[in-house]
Amino acid sequence: MRSLRRIAVGVLSCASALGVAGCRGVQPMLAPGGPQAQSIARLGWFILITFSIVTVVMWVLIFWVAARRRGTLEEHAPYDAPADKRWIVFGGFFVPTVVLCTIFVLTLNTMRKFPMGDHEQHAGPPMITITGHQWWWEIEYHFGDTVSEHVVDANELHLPTGQPIDIRLQTRDVIHSFWVPRLHGKVDLVPGFENRIRVQVDQPGLYRGECGEYCGPQHAHMILLVDAQPPQAFQAWLAGARKPAAAPTDPVAAHGKDVFMTNACVLCHSIRGTDAHGLVGPDLTHVGSRKAIAANSYPNSRGYLEAWVTHAQSMKPDAQMPNVTAFTGDDLRALVTYLEGLK
Repeated sequence: MRSLRRIAVGVLSCASALGVAGCRGVQPMLAPGGPQAQSIARLGWFILITFSIVTVVMWVLIFWVAARRRGTLEEHAPYDAPADKRWIVFGGFFVPTVVLCTIFVLTLNTMRKFPMGDHEQHAGPPMITITGHQWWWEIEYHFGDTVSEHVVDANELHLPTGQPIDIRLQTRDVIHSFWVPRLHGKVDLVPGFENRIRVQVDQPGLYRGECGEYCGPQHAHMILLVDAQPPQAFQAWLAGARKPAAAPTDPVAAHGKDVFMTNACVLCHSIRGTDAHGLVGPDLTHVGSRKAIAANSYPNSRGYLEAWVTHAQSMKPDAQMPNVTAFTGDDLRALVTYLEGLK
């Protein structure tokens, strides 16, 4: 009785873990938001259902073997070897071979729908370029006929719904991997090489992405948020994103701009419409509009902004953002006020 109870607890624990990990989570890959992810989800559902059936059959056989009456050696003699061998061949070789070969063929067929790096399919120029850095995402939008209409942003990918978008993937340092489970499969960003993918989002909403390739100590905090909007809303966002940073009218924010421009901030960050043209860190032209900071590791609130500016290494060790403990008192409050106003 005690052993059966342990087995039941083990089965329920495994089932609960699978449910939490794969079916209802932050990024449920079996609930696709676009046609590319739909292909992966169909394969995923087939594999999940197939192996669930196999698991049930195996547990039934295990319980049957454990519960059946064994008898004595005399009762089972003579031993029917040919019949037992047929069961071994059928259940131990034929069935697994058919299942695994079917999954293999379906996987190859799914992979054919994702010709990553195929420049013939994506013959036109990419509409968006995503560049991986340790540990944040640089995003450049190529919508428009001139370079002046392009927009550089960071860590939030805005997409119009119902429209296929060609994206170029590249990296400036180590190998990263673009992965938004509800929109597309994993695609590596390899140094010296360019990958292209096509993404389409069918439903508006916020989709969470990750770096899917270990890229250093802060790999787990390299998060990408995809904000899918109806086409008109996306065009309105794009028009606002193209504008340079507005000059602050509040005296405190104006002082914060002076603090930013007269310190080391300008060596790493850019703010369009000012003399800040740093290329090391993310563009901060509209940082006040972002939902989170530090590659979406912390909420974009005043308290977290102050902590990030002064003690970034405590919040995200080994990130390129240094601790700037020189900012204190009125200077720190003014700087954060200025950053919050960049919308």
